Amino acid sequence: MPLDRTLKIAPSILSADFADFGREIEAIEAEGCDWVHVDVMDGHFVPNLTFGPPLCKAIRKHIKTVMDVHLMIAPVDPYIEAFAEAGADIITAHMEAGPHTHRTLQAIRASGRKAGLALNPGTPVEAALPLLDLCDLICVMTVNPGFGGQKFIRTQVDQIRRLRTLIGDRPIHIEVDGGVDPDTAPLVAEAGADVLVAGSAVFRGGSVERPDIYGENIRRIREAAQAAMEQAA
Repeated sequence: MPLDRTLKIAPSILSADFADFGREIEAIEAEGCDWVHVDVMDGHFVPNLTFGPPLCKAIRKHIKTVMDVHLMIAPVDPYIEAFAEAGADIITAHMEAGPHTHRTLQAIRASGRKAGLALNPGTPVEAALPLLDLCDLICVMTVNPGFGGQKFIRTQVDQIRRLRTLIGDRPIHIEVDGGVDPDTAPLVAEAGADVLVAGSAVFRGGSVERPDIYGENIRRIREAAQAAMEQAA
């Protein structure tokens, strides 16, 4: 999966119909999403409990784009191989989830998957500097992790801008997760993000019976973000 800095919309299935993941995924892909984002929460590192490797394996056959697995769990290392075997293309772990993040990123790459590093709002992006050469993606959280539908933390825009400078010409995606919608997408895209995770802003109002609404939501986010990127260029 070579680096491509064109804008990507990655709907989070945390906001999809849990009883119909297969058709929900097929619907958002047909309506133009670029990646499928899977939020894994353990009820320990974050105050919610969601999916594990069996669910990822079950939905893998429905995903034709990229399975972007975001591990909001601690510890991480014992589960890397299971999520790799379940079909994840990208596995992202949180810097705050354990004391040996360098080892975690090495393990993700050793599993044959792209390695992502997520940073909570309380973690400065400069903390990632020693780890950049082990990262294929850095996810800047624009909400505190654990629940969908939270309000966007606007001070994180400066974090994204600083991270873009730190990365330089390294082949690393900047992903933004939390509160992304047509109003906030231009802020993060102008600051340097190229992967936008959106949950409720994509799935709101639609269904597998009305997938055109998903498509319209995706287009609105993409168009707002691309306009900001073009203006900043």
